Amino acid sequence: MIPVVTASEMRALDKATIEDVGIPALTLMETAGRAVAEVAREMANGGSIAVVCGPGNNGGDGFVVARVLRAHHLEAVVYLAVSRAKITGDAAAHLAILERAGGVVRMIDTATDLTELACEITSAAVTVDALFGVGLARAIEGHNADVVAVINRGAQRLALDIPSGLEADTGQVLGVAVKADRTVTMAAHKVALVTSPGFAYCGQVSACDIGVPPGLLATQGVRAGLVEERDVSGWLPRITPLDHKGTRGHVLVIGGSPGMRGAGRLSAMAALRAGAGLVTLAAEGELTAHDSIMTRTITDSIVKLLEGKAAVVIGPGLGTSESAARWVGDVLAVGVPAVLDADALNLIAGVTGVLAKAHGPVVITPHPGEAARLLGSTTKDIEADRLAAARALATQTRAVVVLKGARTIVCDGTLADDYCSINSSGGPALGTAGSGDVLAGVIGALLAQGLSASDAARAGVYVHGRAGDTLSILHGERGVISSDLPVGVAGILAKIPRLG
Repeated sequence: MIPVVTASEMRALDKATIEDVGIPALTLMETAGRAVAEVAREMANGGSIAVVCGPGNNGGDGFVVARVLRAHHLEAVVYLAVSRAKITGDAAAHLAILERAGGVVRMIDTATDLTELACEITSAAVTVDALFGVGLARAIEGHNADVVAVINRGAQRLALDIPSGLEADTGQVLGVAVKADRTVTMAAHKVALVTSPGFAYCGQVSACDIGVPPGLLATQGVRAGLVEERDVSGWLPRITPLDHKGTRGHVLVIGGSPGMRGAGRLSAMAALRAGAGLVTLAAEGELTAHDSIMTRTITDSIVKLLEGKAAVVIGPGLGTSESAARWVGDVLAVGVPAVLDADALNLIAGVTGVLAKAHGPVVITPHPGEAARLLGSTTKDIEADRLAAARALATQTRAVVVLKGARTIVCDGTLADDYCSINSSGGPALGTAGSGDVLAGVIGALLAQGLSASDAARAGVYVHGRAGDTLSILHGERGVISSDLPVGVAGILAKIPRLG
């Protein structure tokens, strides 16, 4: 996975690179600026570049960007949004080098200056945001907010390290934020670049090598990573010529009560399309399903139904009756690898301790509202720091937590390191009724085929997201419906190579 760091972890990496490796901070700034300048050249295609600089290292990187671009005979002007007195340390050194080399610096540290030069900035082919970096801790307001507004009117916006206005560790917008078309980040991805809502402000993100040794990342205790296809290739079950329905596992889907039949059917079909050898859908009352899916009517206990099953999905369209609550308890007691979704999560709200006592591996798949109920919190609190919420829920339940939403997060509560895997696929096309039911079925199928709970969750989330992305090309982001997704999942699984 691509390492994802917090602001403090990045500071530790910089410190270790400077002190232990022996690369001066001035050199790190030079390397960073050169990498951003190369991207700016590509974007500008011969046009002019406005580099909007603030205090600190972010501004220092921007001074290097302007100098390097001018050395390539491009029109690059620095617009300094703070007084010169606030430029200190290595940034001041690079400002001096820029000006000795003939660089142009124009002041926009007052409202009058900004008004006079705003048109000049916005008319540039590319506007480089070097205003604030990962250390921003308070809301951007007043004059700085006006500067951000001018940057956002630029034709193309390139953010240096992180779009100004994002809180580095949560992705929250601190007042206002730059909406970048591209972001070049230093050494490693920051949390804000890959989680919601921050990722939506970053455009295309790339990390540049500034000299931080890759081995240092392992020593800094980095606790998050961005899932890529090559990771999923290593998690997916292997296919052999000897595979048959018995070797690919039998999934039991418990859900789809009267009035909510579709939810259970979606999960069951998704499990089949994700490779389960056999799928049984069980619920109260008379059931109908696709010919490939077996059905069972539940009259009382489900313990017998659980016999011989490789995995169980419980919750989609389950309802919240006393019987449903008892069935959830039976699943946890029997110990069949389980996915708890939707109503199953509502039934354990307030008693999440039962998950820690489950006799088998458990994956829970809450959306933010369900996560809030499980934690006794609010949806707003969950969305304010999604990584912290996933970790808190994993610690409380000792389950594998799939916190759904834009950039779904998976955290394995059975481990002590509270490492979070952040999904890189998926988008608005998945914002349709029943999408979560499909995801639960996909994860259940991967559990049935022998994956660990953590690997099944991470792979299932990625494949589900890729299916939505692919279908959105055909139907548009508003035109995808949940019944499209199972076949889409099968198509993605067919494309991803298996390692080993």
